[in-house]
Amino acid sequence: MEMTEISLIIEPPIARIRLNRPERRNAMTRAMWLALPALCAEIAEKKDVLVVVMEGAGGHFCAGADIGEFETVYRDAAATRDYSDAIQEALKALVAIDRPTIAALRGNAIGAGLSLALACDLRFCGDDAHLSTPPAKLGALYGFIETRRLVEVVGPARAKDLLFSGRRLACAEALAIGVVDRLVPAAGLDRTIDDYAAELAALSQYSIRGAKRAVDAVAVGLVEETPAFRDLVEQAGLGEDFAEGRAAFLAKRKAVFRFRGRLDPLT
Repeated sequence: MEMTEISLIIEPPIARIRLNRPERRNAMTRAMWLALPALCAEIAEKKDVLVVVMEGAGGHFCAGADIGEFETVYRDAAATRDYSDAIQEALKALVAIDRPTIAALRGNAIGAGLSLALACDLRFCGDDAHLSTPPAKLGALYGFIETRRLVEVVGPARAKDLLFSGRRLACAEALAIGVVDRLVPAAGLDRTIDDYAAELAALSQYSIRGAKRAVDAVAVGLVEETPAFRDLVEQAGLGEDFAEGRAAFLAKRKAVFRFRGRLDPLT
């Protein structure tokens, strides 16, 4: 794909969604929000993509929404609704990707940038990152998906603290409360992510994608087993990956897993 302000780079087994406005610290425009669902749909069609990395060009992840657009995108009720819809549809598409997603946080990861990161499964963070949720400093509000994801990650009280204060979140605190999942020296961030992605790519994709479905279902409120949940587990027991895993274990060799299919949502 030609490099644009947001683009998809396929480097099997990794796909990279890259924000590419380094002169604006990768601030998100309306056009970028609108483009994101199509990139997510393209990933869904790539069987050789097993892990998705979301990253920013030029030393920053994303400095938030592009304030330079605000007079236009919030000019009236219709424009505001259109802009809000674009953001929610983009975040919804990112959340719905059926394989592991990792945000590569370096430099600024602020506001809408942190919303994008929260929509990913995991957040790996360089120790140079600037993390914050500053809507209160502008008189704005996070939308539904980004608010829900923040609460899921840190709980209601910490989410209120971060949203009320808009304060900068130190990287060590972000790791302690679960906003980020790995904290590494900034110079080693790319290598850490690539090594982790390679580890995931060598494992059972049925197990990984099934686990993503299962955890996400519980996180949004599934409180007891459903027929779909039970079927997901039982199909693993009957599947080719589990057969291969058992055979490899008994033969004391490395398993070669082949599942690359799609699994139905549990909710």
